[in-house]
Amino acid sequence: MLFKSKFIPLAIALAFAGSASAQEVIKIGHVGPVSGPSAHLGKDNENGAKMAVEELNAKGFKIDGKPVKFVLQLEDDASDPKQGTAVAQKLVDAKVNGVIGHLNSGTSIPASKIYYDAGIPQISPATTQTKYTQQGFNSTFRVVANDAKLGSTLGSYAVGKMGAKKIAVIDDRTAYGQGVADEFIKGAKKALPGVQIVGKEFTNDKATDFNAILTTIKGKNPDLVFFGGMDSVGGPLLRQMKALGIKAKYMGGDGICTEPFAKLAGDAATNGTVICAEAGGVSPEQQKNMDDFVARYKKKYNADVQIYAPYVYDAIMTMATAMADAKSSQPAKYLPFLHKIKYQGVTGLISFDTKGDIKDGALTLYTYTDGKKTKVEVVK
Repeated sequence: MLFKSKFIPLAIALAFAGSASAQEVIKIGHVGPVSGPSAHLGKDNENGAKMAVEELNAKGFKIDGKPVKFVLQLEDDASDPKQGTAVAQKLVDAKVNGVIGHLNSGTSIPASKIYYDAGIPQISPATTQTKYTQQGFNSTFRVVANDAKLGSTLGSYAVGKMGAKKIAVIDDRTAYGQGVADEFIKGAKKALPGVQIVGKEFTNDKATDFNAILTTIKGKNPDLVFFGGMDSVGGPLLRQMKALGIKAKYMGGDGICTEPFAKLAGDAATNGTVICAEAGGVSPEQQKNMDDFVARYKKKYNADVQIYAPYVYDAIMTMATAMADAKSSQPAKYLPFLHKIKYQGVTGLISFDTKGDIKDGALTLYTYTDGKKTKVEVVK
């Protein structure tokens, strides 16, 4: 009679252990502000990263014919440049294979030098400041349009479609806020050389009281106010504009273009008052893919996509595809393949120019209708 042991023979157990240990583990760092005023956006990004990694692992993604396991190392930069560089060094020390992040330009730009020096590819899903990809770093990429395009598009729209002739500009002095405000002014002046910039005021990314600068602006009677900064400041700013009786239209970049903005602004975000632009957007033929992603996200997290989760998801998928193309997860080997990648993601075709900017980056213009963000049009 054959004896059937309930124990796995030692040789077989060792073979299984050897097989398991042989599977390559690929560490991807993700950095975003999951604390501080932009925590809701950072968490949205983090969720997109988790979705991508879980799906890659679930389908048994292979590199050079061998299944690999992706592992996320999640870090919080709290939208703070010093914390951003600290976590960047932490990821370098952990020998991650690649980095997705950061969200804010003010953290991405100083961190990018650290990744470049270590030879680690970085793909930002949200950084829009033009400087980010103009530093001569071959490791730096982004999957959204930059501030030059975003600001110039908004400037042109403000004077062309909204008829603005007297514009006041406020920014929060962050790399993002100041950058997008400067590009907006350039765009408005190019589209209408006679446009008047009647005021340039400054706040900071943690401010809550805007009475002094708004009182100054009210005296100049602008027909449009542009704000460069994030929703946590931009929403209360608009609320206080209304309280002071400033009837100007209100405009901003992707930093204010969120669902929470309407709650922060209260009834000041009335129909047609606000126009904002999101750095990204899909063409009609791509819309089904985006809708499918949004539905999967909603089912998984019981929450709506804020802004950049789909771009984080695509950034990770793009990085993984470059690794597969290179047959290696080693940064030095797959980095050249990122430069020539053509990946069809949920947000559209991802391909980079020589600086690392996405080619043909789209923008989506939105307004707010009954407290809900409503698409106006996609611009390329």
